[in-house]
Amino acid sequence: MATASPATGTPRRSALPNARDVTPLWRPSPNCGARRGGARPDMVVLHFTAMTDAASALDRLCDPAAGVSAHYLIARDGRVFQLVDEAGRAWHAGAGCWGGVEDVNSRSIGIELDNPGDRPFSAPLMAALEALLPGILARWSIRPERVIGHSDMAPDRKWDPGPRFDWRRLARQGLAVWPEVQASAGPAPDETAFRTAATAFGYGAGWETGHVLDALRQRFRPWATGPLAAADMAVIADLARRFPVDPGPAGA
Repeated sequence: MATASPATGTPRRSALPNARDVTPLWRPSPNCGARRGGARPDMVVLHFTAMTDAASALDRLCDPAAGVSAHYLIARDGRVFQLVDEAGRAWHAGAGCWGGVEDVNSRSIGIELDNPGDRPFSAPLMAALEALLPGILARWSIRPERVIGHSDMAPDRKWDPGPRFDWRRLARQGLAVWPEVQASAGPAPDETAFRTAATAFGYGAGWETGHVLDALRQRFRPWATGPLAAADMAVIADLARRFPVDPGPAGA
């Protein structure tokens, strides 16, 4: 799937299905390598940059000393930059897991979103993300339930893309998933049942319950506070039932 790279800063138009005329600007990062063990991407991980602007984020993602990168960066004005070929392994996820996948970098496409983390994501940015994702999902046969946030795979240390990101908007277009439950419905809070369902959906079995609950709420109930509630139980039970994770080979 590797493709030739045009000159730095020039448009790179996708010829892939459902790409919606996305034209990334090629800004190659040295912070990348080969996917380990011949792995192919089967998930997408969304991040926010937590920086003041896209230029600062680009500088960091392309700085050899920083040792981080992503496949794409979407600026708040809607420009899309590609930093690493999708066939390559970008360094965006770090320690964590989703289901049985521990080397998330080797199994994912990383997308950085130009947002400091304390405000809504801009309309041009969201439109560009919605244009970019269909091509990625089609190209690699990635299911919508495997479009996750950084906080989903590393809730003990990450909270991006954060509670201001509109996951429901993506789900309406088949680009992510959303629970189909009544807000007031759900069984009585039960930590064991909650963790069983959370693990079935994809959250790591070894994480603290508080971290898992926080990650779930940031994505699906960002207004919620307090201890585990019936509504949390309903959300995770529905997600686990409809979208059980495919763990893949342990440590893959």
